[in-house]
Amino acid sequence: MSATLTVRKFMERRTGAFLHYLHIDLATAGLALLFVVVGGVTADFSLFQAKEIFPPQTTGAVVTPAAVSGSGRAPQRLPPTMVAALDQVAQRYRVSADALQPVFEAAQAAGREWRVDPLLIIAVISIESRFNPYSQSPMGAVGLMQIIPRYHMDKLPGEADSRRFLDPALNVRIGARILQESIQRQGGLMEGLQYYAGAIDDTEQTYANKVIAEKARLEQVSRRRDGAAG
Repeated sequence: MSATLTVRKFMERRTGAFLHYLHIDLATAGLALLFVVVGGVTADFSLFQAKEIFPPQTTGAVVTPAAVSGSGRAPQRLPPTMVAALDQVAQRYRVSADALQPVFEAAQAAGREWRVDPLLIIAVISIESRFNPYSQSPMGAVGLMQIIPRYHMDKLPGEADSRRFLDPALNVRIGARILQESIQRQGGLMEGLQYYAGAIDDTEQTYANKVIAEKARLEQVSRRRDGAAG
């Protein structure tokens, strides 16, 4: 009888130990499985986030700085004289050719509209603002061609306010018109330039001489380029 009880107790202890071992193992396995599931979900979620933040690149042409800004030189839609002038101005005033391109296009268009030499407009800009579209003088003249708003509000389109004079293209267009009217009113180029500058009493025509000298310099650059190309 005692032997039977001993064997039974021994079996109970072995069975309990086995079940205890099995319980720990199942718990460990369950925990491991939980880590796997959670890890998989986290990985999938992280991958989803990565795809949202960094979408896969599409096939096609690669956009490079050269493709965005061009070659750094003015497109040939400007005539050769204006292209040469643009390059010269960009080097002299250390201004991006890409930034100057719209200014030269505006000067070209305004020259045709008001029958003014575009290079003369560029020369005036050089003297007046050194191609700073936001420049302002102590007298209140603003923009590339240094227009005084209170005298020329009638030249703005529609209901535009004086801030529009800081629009480079519009400033050039209105400035070219004022320049043409000044030359016509005064009966000559030099006198018109002096009138444009508000220096009609300067008998030495200092301002006009500066503009003409700048225009001649730009024309000389164009001639040198044409000679080198030939």
